[in-house]
Amino acid sequence: MILRKIWRAFKAQINKIANIFWTADPIAQMQYEYDLAVEQMKEGREGLEQYRALVERVTRQVAASKKHEAMLEAKIKAYLQAGNRETAANFALELTKIRRELAENAAQLAMHEKSYENNLKKIKRATGKLGKVREKIQKYDAELKMSRAEAELAKLSQDFNFDVTTDFGQIEQVIQDRINLNRAKVRVASDLSGEGIEEIEAEEAMEKVMAEDALKEFEIDMGLVTPETVDIEELPKELGRATTKETEG
Repeated sequence: MILRKIWRAFKAQINKIANIFWTADPIAQMQYEYDLAVEQMKEGREGLEQYRALVERVTRQVAASKKHEAMLEAKIKAYLQAGNRETAANFALELTKIRRELAENAAQLAMHEKSYENNLKKIKRATGKLGKVREKIQKYDAELKMSRAEAELAKLSQDFNFDVTTDFGQIEQVIQDRINLNRAKVRVASDLSGEGIEEIEAEEAMEKVMAEDALKEFEIDMGLVTPETVDIEELPKELGRATTKETEG
C-alpha cells in the first residue's frame, strides 16, 4: 500500500513536470508533433513505394502468365491440327497449371491494387491534414505573438502614466533630478561670473560716451550739424580752424 502511494505520488510529480514543459511553449510543442507526423508520413510513403514495387512484380507475373497461356493455346491447336494428340495433351496439362497460377496471381494482383489504392488515399488525406496543421501552427504562432505584443502595449500604456509608484515614474524622477542638477550648475557658474561686473559696466559706459562724441565730431566735420545744435564744446582743432577763417576775413 505504501509503495503504491509513493509510486502514484511520483507519477503525479512527473506528470506535473511534463505539463510544465507542455504548456511552456505550445507553438514549439505543436511544431514538434507536426515534425513527428511528417517523419511518420515519410516512412509511410517509403512503405507505400515498396508495396507498389510488389504490385508491379505481381503485375509482370500476371502478364507473363497470360503470354504463356496464349502460347500454349496456340501450340495445342497446332498439334491437334497435325493429329498429334499426345503432345497436345501434354501442353493442355501445362496450360491447366498456368491458368491456375494465373488465376491466383490475378486475385493477388487485385487485392494488392486495392490495398495500394486504400493506403495511397490515406496518405493523401493525411498529407492534406498535415498541410492544414502547418497553416494552423503558423496562424497560432502569429496570433500568440500578436497577443503578447498587445499585452505588452497594454502594460506600457499603463506604465506610461508615469506614476511615481511605477518604474517609469521612478526613472522619470531620476532624469528630472539630473536635469535640475545640471541647471543648478549653470546658474552657479553664471552667478560666480558676476564678480567684477561693475568695472565691466563702467568700461562699457565709457566706450559708449566716447563713441557718441566721435559721432558728433564726424557730424560737425561734415557740416551736418553745428556745435550749437549738438550742444557740445568745439574741439581745439575746430577752434583753430575758426580763428584762421576770422583772420583771413
